[in-house]
Parts: sequence; C-alpha cells; structure tokens
Amino acid sequence: MTKTWLITGTSTGFGRELAVQLATQGRVNLVASARKPAELDYLDQYDHGQILKTQLDVTNESEIKATVDQAVNKFGSIDVLVNNAGFGYFATFEESDEHQTRAMFDVNFWGLVDMTKAVLPTMRKQRSGIIVNLSSIAGIKGTTALSFYNATKHAVEGVSKGLQLEVAPFGIKLMLVEPSAFRTDWAGRSSLKAVSQINDYQQLSDQRIAGRSDSDHGQSGDPKAAAEIIIDQVENHGNELPFHLPLGNAAIDSGEKELKATLAEYQKNADLARSADRPAK
Repeated sequence: MTKTWLITGTSTGFGRELAVQLATQGRVNLVASARKPAELDYLDQYDHGQILKTQLDVTNESEIKATVDQAVNKFGSIDVLVNNAGFGYFATFEESDEHQTRAMFDVNFWGLVDMTKAVLPTMRKQRSGIIVNLSSIAGIKGTTALSFYNATKHAVEGVSKGLQLEVAPFGIKLMLVEPSAFRTDWAGRSSLKAVSQINDYQQLSDQRIAGRSDSDHGQSGDPKAAAEIIIDQVENHGNELPFHLPLGNAAIDSGEKELKATLAEYQKNADLARSADRPAK
C-alpha cells in the first residue's frame, strides 16, 4: 500500500533529507511543507504526481487546515505525520528574552500540537497512522545556555507520552526522535542567539555560541543516515516501532547517563518518598 507522509519544515535539515529520500521512492506520496514554498523547488526533479508542496507556518491555523485538506483531497489519506518544524534559542535562563522564547514555544510545541490535532481525525477514521515527533536529547537532559529550548523539547516528550496512550486503541502509534548534534542548519539560521548581558554568564554564553556557530559543520551526526533510520523504522518496523529513538553517539551516551543518574536518585530516596503516604490500614 502506498503511504502518504506529511512533513513539516522541509526546506532544510532533517525535513529536507527526509523529503529527498521519500521523493525517490515509488511507493510513497509526499506532502512537503515550508513557510516559503519556493525553497522546495529541489523536489521538482523527483515529482511525477506523488508530491504535494504546501505553504505552511505551523503557527498559522488556516495554513495548517489548508495543508491537511489538500493532502487528504489529493492522496485520500495521511499515514505518517512528521512534526519536524522547529528552531533553537541560545541563551542562559536569566538572559533569555520572553518574546523570543514564547515564539519558540509557539513553533516547537504548540505548532506540533496543532498539526497533530489537525491530522488525528483522519488517522482515527482510518484506524491507523504514525506520528513522528522530532524531539532532541535536550528533551531527556538539560543543556547549558539552552534552558528554554530544553523546555520545549521536554514539553514535546511529555505531551507525546500521554498522547500515545490515548490514541493506541485507534491503531495510531508515536515515535519520539531524540538526536544529538547533527550537521544541519539548526545551530545556524534555524536558531536565535541572545547577546550575553550578565557578566557572570559571559564565558558560558561565548563558549556555547562559538560551539554552535553558523560555520560549524563538524558535528558527528549525519542527517542522511538519520533520515534513512527514521524511514526504515516507519516503513519496515511499524509493528515494533520504538517510542524513544535516540540518534547519534552523544544522544545514546548522554541519555543513558541521565537516565541512570535519575534512577539512582530515585532509589536513594525511595524510603523517604514512601514515607509521604499515609500508613496502610
């Protein structure tokens, strides 16, 4: 059966790599979206009627509805939703600008929520579907000078955990993709960087921003390999789809370290935690 994939944010990064790989597969219909559709011209060479390009800002309710309606009208279904659109914000907690952090939440979290809400009626009617939410290792652990970005990805993790339980009876599955640093534009044009205003944080901010500069493409993660893994999991392992999919050495190593430390702390304080309940009768 030909599956229809709807991917947000396909102008760059993971979204673009996913779109290219899917566009070359004969058994896939592709709905590729971006805020500026002209940036999707790279897909024209692969189009033989199986590609739909749409204008989509995930903070725009009318554009969300139009994209979902066009997808269903053209292909009859939406089988896979990839919530990929998002951006980063480099700043310490105290130095973060509220307007910018709220804008990031609108895209990274609320945009994902609104896209999912728009697609779920179709998936429930089909009694099938897969939702792939692009999270981050920052959704598992904390990272300095990224406090509010961490918060957006922790929110994605939290809402996905509840949602997976609610939609499982309808044959709908979720997968959280949790990459570490990859060679994408995330740290460049897909991120905002605040200027340090508090001397105590100056060195930390300088180190973080320098390590994520626009010209830095030395990250270990390979977007092409990541896209191949995501597609393979969805297309070939749907019955055993992982809920958590860390990608990259740093993701698996730091994720395991974080989870082990959390477990150790829980175990250390287990008796203290249990003492907060009323004695059993």
